[in-house]
Amino acid sequence: MKKTIITMLIALVAIMANAETYSYLKFTKTNGSTVTCSVAGIKVTYDNNNVTVTNDEGTTTIALAEVQDMYFSNEAGSAVTLGDVNGDGLVNITDVTLLINYVLNDGTVEIVEEAANMNGDEGINITDVTLLINEVMNSTN
Repeated sequence: MKKTIITMLIALVAIMANAETYSYLKFTKTNGSTVTCSVAGIKVTYDNNNVTVTNDEGTTTIALAEVQDMYFSNEAGSAVTLGDVNGDGLVNITDVTLLINYVLNDGTVEIVEEAANMNGDEGINITDVTLLINEVMNSTN
């Protein structure tokens, strides 16, 4: 049912987008963070309760349950990808390891703090580690 609703919303947004050309597809997640994807070479698919966006820059996968809003925009927004703790453009086990080291070493490890704050609260802690582990485990990258 959720896939059907999301598909209908994408179709509606695509129809409305014909009036103007947009550069980015944005997803607002339930934790308040925003994922921004360029529309250059974009392909959006749904499977296993995930939405996967593939474009000229790579692939991004988001759990459908985490999608609060989806819209087109001409504003790039933040260049930081939530979960990309080391800033290499990927969200993977390396980011999890680095974030664990950051939390265990009282913030003395160098990270991209904006990307590490998975729940958007005031600090980076074990909750952010748990959310990042879930993100990596649910990703099909």
